[in-house]
Parts: sequence; structure tokens; C-alpha cells
Amino acid sequence: MTGSLIASGCAHDPGKPERKADIGFVEIDRDMSLRSMVVHNTAAKGTVLLLHGFPETVHAWQEIAIALGDDYEVHAFDWPGYGLSSRPAADRFAYAPRDYAHVLEQYIDKAGIDRSSLTIYATDIGALPALLLALEQPDIARTIIVGDFAPFDRPQYMYESLQNLKSAPTAEPTRAYMNEHRDEILANTFYRGLPEEARYAISPEFRDDMARGWSQGEMTSVDAFYHYYSHFTRDQQYFESNLARLKTPVKVVWGEKDLYIKQDMAVEFSQKANLPFAVLPGIGHYPHLQDRNRTIEEIRASFR
Repeated sequence: MTGSLIASGCAHDPGKPERKADIGFVEIDRDMSLRSMVVHNTAAKGTVLLLHGFPETVHAWQEIAIALGDDYEVHAFDWPGYGLSSRPAADRFAYAPRDYAHVLEQYIDKAGIDRSSLTIYATDIGALPALLLALEQPDIARTIIVGDFAPFDRPQYMYESLQNLKSAPTAEPTRAYMNEHRDEILANTFYRGLPEEARYAISPEFRDDMARGWSQGEMTSVDAFYHYYSHFTRDQQYFESNLARLKTPVKVVWGEKDLYIKQDMAVEFSQKANLPFAVLPGIGHYPHLQDRNRTIEEIRASFR
């Protein structure tokens, strides 16, 4: 799929030209290509890279990317196993957080992004890879904003199905159950834990893209999620044991009503790493979908 998208719904400066998001593919190596979304700006004040979570695709960022395009060049891509990006067999690509970190590094290099003016905004499964990469390459970005994820091995802070994916005896049945309940996941994942009045709109285009990209070849997005979790504990423990090496500026943002990863995780992480931390009142696990303008402001603030 290639082409351009125009979105509405987020704050846009009427004095600036309407931006569009170009959809294409970036070849990482001979075995992998990533579907990307890019909003170009020849007078950009910096670059933003948006990293999605489960079960999302690049279309999660469409409105935010176009709104930010007033001032920045904006990138997003589908992680391997999601959307229309490649899905190599698990014996060739592990889908582990550290493997995703390598994919992130390759994308930044292939896309020619200037690291010195880059803000990475990463949520859910996208956050730990960004931080793992920052351990090894502190100059990978000017700043990183992370939220609603599990940096440390603390199953007690996690939703039951996520705990189950971390444990070998329950991981495979959980994988099978999630694969059998695609429609329920896509219908309800974004709203769990929120009162009825806090429900928010998911565009038909985004929902259709998740459904279309759910299964490619012999691998589903749940399968990729399962493989990610099979290595998750190892990579969480590595990150925590090397936390003192984290030198890249990082900010933590967290939905107050996040059902999947308790706020206790954010408190412990931000305190242990001495990081600025903001709680988003009334917001669940997907702040960038529930309150797009707040996400836009968080990203803009990172450049000030």
C-alpha cells in the first residue's frame, strides 16, 4: 500500500499549508521491509518518530502526524509482525524487544533521520526497544518520551493475559485464545478500564487496517506479540540491570486509568531512573488515541 493520507480532528494551524502523510515502504535488509508513514516538511524544526503498540499499525498516528507536520518532519512505521511490515519466520527473527531495537536503529539510519533533532514517542511494545537502543547509543535521539509499558519484570503490575504470556505454561493457550478472538480484541482493547463516557472514536480506516494486517502469511500480530513476550522478561531484566547507563533524556507519561500496566510501574521506573513523570488524568492505556491533542503538546514541549 502506498499513497497519501489527509486527516482531521487535531489542532492544525490554519496559517500553514495542509499536510499529508505519505505511505510507503523502507527496506531494512533483504529479508525485511517496513511500511512507513512520513509527513514531510522542508522547513522542519526537528523530527518526530512515533512507535506504536499492540494491536496497532501506523494508522494509529495519522491525525497526530499530520498535526505535528505543521512544524516537524514526522515518521512512523509498522513493527515487524504488524500492519503490512514483513513477518519473517521466528527462527530468523526473534521479535524480541532487543531485536526491535535493532530494527529501530536501522529505520533511523535508512530514513536518514538527524538524531540530534529527533524526539521519539514510544508506547506499549515500542517503548522498551527505544530504551534498549538508548543504552547502547545515547545519541540515538534528542529526547525520548515513553509511556504505558513494562520496563521492569513486575508481573504484578500487569493485566492477567499479559502475565500469562510471560509464563511458559500459560503462554501458548493465551496465544491461541487471542488468535481466536481477533474481533473482540479490536472492538474492546482500546476501551477496557474506562467508563462509558470516556470512550473515544477509532476511525474506520484504522480499525480496518488493523483487521487487514492482523494475519499475513503464517503469522498473526498475536503471534508476533507472543514471540515478543517469550523474550520480554530477559530483556526487561537486562534493561533494569543496566539502567545506570541510560543517558538519553527520557520523559515518562502514563494514563491514570491504564488497566493493562498499573501506574505503580511508572512510579517505580521514573523514581529509580530519576526521570520526569506526568500522569494523564482520566486517560487509559492509549493516550495518543484518547487525547491526541495532549500527546501533540507533549511532543511539542520536548523541542522547547
